[in-house]
Amino acid sequence: MATRDRTRTDEDEAPAAEKSELRQWGEAFIVAFVIVLIVRTLFFDLFRIPTPSMEQNLLVGDYLFVSKLHYGTRMPMSIGVPFTSIYLPGARFPYKRFGGFSSVHRGDPIVFNHPPKQGPIDQKLHYIKRVIGMPGENISVQNKVVHIDGRPLPLGKRMQQYWLVTKSDARYQIPRVRMREIGISEVAPTRSATTVRILATPDAVRQVQEWSWVQSVKPYVTENENFGPRMYPDQRSYTPDQYGPVHIPKKGETVTLTDENWPVFKPVIVRYEGQDARQMTDSTFAIEGERTTTYTFQQDYYFVMGDNRDNSKDSRFWGFVPMDHVVGKAIFTYFSWDYDSWMPRFGRIFNPIEDDEVFREQTVMQQLSDSTTVHRRPHPPAPTERRRATRRTAVSDATPSTNTAHTQ
Repeated sequence: MATRDRTRTDEDEAPAAEKSELRQWGEAFIVAFVIVLIVRTLFFDLFRIPTPSMEQNLLVGDYLFVSKLHYGTRMPMSIGVPFTSIYLPGARFPYKRFGGFSSVHRGDPIVFNHPPKQGPIDQKLHYIKRVIGMPGENISVQNKVVHIDGRPLPLGKRMQQYWLVTKSDARYQIPRVRMREIGISEVAPTRSATTVRILATPDAVRQVQEWSWVQSVKPYVTENENFGPRMYPDQRSYTPDQYGPVHIPKKGETVTLTDENWPVFKPVIVRYEGQDARQMTDSTFAIEGERTTTYTFQQDYYFVMGDNRDNSKDSRFWGFVPMDHVVGKAIFTYFSWDYDSWMPRFGRIFNPIEDDEVFREQTVMQQLSDSTTVHRRPHPPAPTERRRATRRTAVSDATPSTNTAHTQ
């Protein structure tokens, strides 16, 4: 009888032990999820690069570690399901950011919520670009060269743009192997048989201009009137290569509103500062129903651009990035996957991401002539056999666990 009772007791305790073990696993999962949620909300987040607008500094398939502590953690501004785009409509919280240990600097690669999108700020798509223009500055682009308050800020290290390369002989070709080695991403023909268009970094251009058969290298400047409606603001005939000047708003700065600057400032005042604003006459405006000729901005704004300048939709197209849209600073790539070879890029694992260092080297534009063109005197034709040999040589040598930071 005693044996029977003991057996029943063991049988009764077995399910209880199983439940306890399942409960322990469940509790461990919940604790881990909460820790990850807190860490990724307050301290850092992980993002993946899906497009090439930041190449060659950031590549498609790079996985980024983004610090929220640098500029201060931004508190949630909506209620949603973590790590998804599902949120509760109508639930909005005011913008609040804790103090960080660094401010935003020129050259910083920042992750931000895409400003033109609708909806809660922290639910908008994530983008990554490099800060080029700071609050209170005037920015323009003249023949592809960025100017800050009238001073040139030429293309930086490993940034890309299109260039026109004029050859002494149409039969010369840029070897494909050399292209990959020196940093040329693309070569395309033009209407001239002796001129090709290349997508290249400053280092690549420095090497190309030294080749004996290259007569000149100059920036490929887009002259297309169709860009007008696609640029910011849309009432001017700007292009990506001939842009501005526009003034970047600064927190606490009071500007005089004019008919000329109203297209630049109205989207900022209405969309990002939440004011009811309209133009009354050429020189008078109404803010929240009160007539005025001035406006004082409530936060800082930044002008951002992609490192792959001619393949980037950035502030030239949709305007400034408000500080309340800034998520954090990209610090390093913790992993990288090459989708072409279907292999990891081991050399990019835990690779630091440069910030203002990209502008510290002497740039290619400083090494070219003032007209941003290098001209070479045509070299005398070589003997027939030698030219044939040279030509043959030239030809033959020739995210489930992470967010997506769009670089479009």
